[in-house]
Amino acid sequence: MASIPNGTPADLWPAPLATGPVEAVVAIPGSKSASNRALILAALADGPSTITGLLDARDTQLMAGGLRLLGNEVVVADRHDVGNVDVVVTPHFMRGPAAIDVGLAGTVMRFLPPLATMAHGEISFDGDAQARKRPMATIIESLKELGATVHDRGTGRLPFAIAATGELRGGEVTVDASRSSQFISGLLLSAARFDAGVTIHHVGDPIPSMPHVDMTIAMLAEHGVAVRRDGPAVWHVDPGGIDPVDRVIEPDLSNAAPFLAIAMVTGGSITIPGWPQRTTQPGDALRHLLSAMGADVATGPDGLTVTGTGSIIGLDADLHDVGELAPTLAALAALADSPSRLRGIAHLRGHETDRLAALTEEITGLGGSVRQTDDGLAIDPRPLHGGTFRSHADHRMATAGAILGLRVAGVLVEDVGTTAKTLPRFADRWTALVDEAGR
Repeated sequence: MASIPNGTPADLWPAPLATGPVEAVVAIPGSKSASNRALILAALADGPSTITGLLDARDTQLMAGGLRLLGNEVVVADRHDVGNVDVVVTPHFMRGPAAIDVGLAGTVMRFLPPLATMAHGEISFDGDAQARKRPMATIIESLKELGATVHDRGTGRLPFAIAATGELRGGEVTVDASRSSQFISGLLLSAARFDAGVTIHHVGDPIPSMPHVDMTIAMLAEHGVAVRRDGPAVWHVDPGGIDPVDRVIEPDLSNAAPFLAIAMVTGGSITIPGWPQRTTQPGDALRHLLSAMGADVATGPDGLTVTGTGSIIGLDADLHDVGELAPTLAALAALADSPSRLRGIAHLRGHETDRLAALTEEITGLGGSVRQTDDGLAIDPRPLHGGTFRSHADHRMATAGAILGLRVAGVLVEDVGTTAKTLPRFADRWTALVDEAGR
């Protein structure tokens, strides 16, 4: 384990400096996106479901906790070292009152309220202080338009409460999901339980992270729920049953990003076992994005392997559909040999934090050159120095700081524990990988 310099505050983690190529096989916990969708669908199904390889991290624990508060059984049947659990979900008559903590999890704050309309009683929602800044008006106003009574004091944000009656009228609804695809997914997941189903009309700028909507539609299909499209911005779900499904969760490909970055920065080789041949996960885009930045990327029976040279090529890419990869790619760009332009990610200003402002501030604070554009970041590599890299309560910011620390001595990542949101034991696993290469 890396030692903590004398006088370092307890909330600052010394990111380990790599002294040689890191070569390792790194098992990644289950997909957070798939895990929380699976939990919602299992709680709405017509019988028990077993979910194997469910991510056991803060976001999924909050989702499971919310479902339990509404009366559903979520029982852990087995635990795995990598940070997964197997659970059996048994739906029950849902009831309130209940006070649900959403933490800082977008999937919890946007997927659970439509389901909560199926309960009886007052269901209130609140979360971390930062969660109260995240946009919620689209889901709140959509539920009102579909027949729910929602008390939000006109803020369109957390906290709010639903006076649930055990049913929702459903029908036609117009939404602006240009700030998050989660607004579309949240309605689709519960739509078959609405009295009239739902027809969603999106208006506004293009929806970011559309692969996540594709994931939702594919998982619904596995439960026997058909989503019909009418052009690029209309979705329709008929009312009906939701079949129970026993499923295995794929590794979280987006959470593989910082570990694959180790190969890029150190000139090593990282293999992620279980990388799916076909997937709806946006993180699969890492294969061509890291290749464009100079890595050798290969897939085979052992998984996906990324091998770096220690030299990184700047990237010019539209990340509109894969914005969650932006913090890792920005960290790599700051260590690259040529400038980068990351485009199509204006929506990241409304994530756990304003990720564009946070990345600009923290990389610049270490001596880098980052400029915000209308829809992204312009990054010109410069020599970096040590210093504090604040996480802004954002797990992907914390992992970006760890990547920079591989090459830059003295990087102190503030609140690395925020990575527990999706990556249990991140700091220990990261340090062990880097230390092993230095022996």
